[in-house]
Amino acid sequence: MREVGIVTAMRVEARCVTPLRLPFNKRISLGESAAIWLCGIGAEAAHEAAEGLKAGGATALMSFGLAGALDSSLRPGDLVLPESIYGGRLLPIDLGWRARLRQLLPARLRVAGGMLAASTQVLASATAKRELAQATGACAVDMESGAVAEAAAHAGLPFLTVRAISDPVEFSPPSILLSAIRRDGSPDMMRLLPLLLRRSVPLGTLLRLGVDSRAACSTLSAVVHHADREMGLASAHSAHEAD
Repeated sequence: MREVGIVTAMRVEARCVTPLRLPFNKRISLGESAAIWLCGIGAEAAHEAAEGLKAGGATALMSFGLAGALDSSLRPGDLVLPESIYGGRLLPIDLGWRARLRQLLPARLRVAGGMLAASTQVLASATAKRELAQATGACAVDMESGAVAEAAAHAGLPFLTVRAISDPVEFSPPSILLSAIRRDGSPDMMRLLPLLLRRSVPLGTLLRLGVDSRAACSTLSAVVHHADREMGLASAHSAHEAD
């Protein structure tokens, strides 16, 4: 039986998959056919998670979470199911797995294909996003999928990325805000409040980030609800409903 190892960087992403309060940086089983690893932001953390899931028995790997748009037509809440990953070199997606998951999704979801770019840093400006789009031809970007794709390719395992747009090309998290974000993506209020009081980060920016993030998470939750079978989660959901 196949076990899908799901890598998520942030708690808001993990909550779309399971209501469990996950420990940080540890493999957690989600029934007979899936396991999840909340790893924190960045390629190094994602690589460690992928290796840990493989060691725990995963026979397929999935990168699951938020992404930034590089294509101006993509809006918050749009779903990106890329057909390839660019992380210095082209990395493959299991297109059969992608097609099966895609068929299960409701028509109301806007779904894009194409290429997803891997970045080593948060892109905090429209200029940086456009430069990466021009250099790679990618439609969206994240910081973890490239590392998970590399781990899957090295082991010869099927790999799939499921990403929802949380920030469009013209609006990005300001770089100063990153100092107030913990590794798991949760806000550090002791650092965030001074930024708000000094107006280093406008309240309106935070509110928009929240709205856009909720739109993306709503899409991710819809994917889990409709395509749980292809994520290995059907047995876990059945057990939860029985409880």
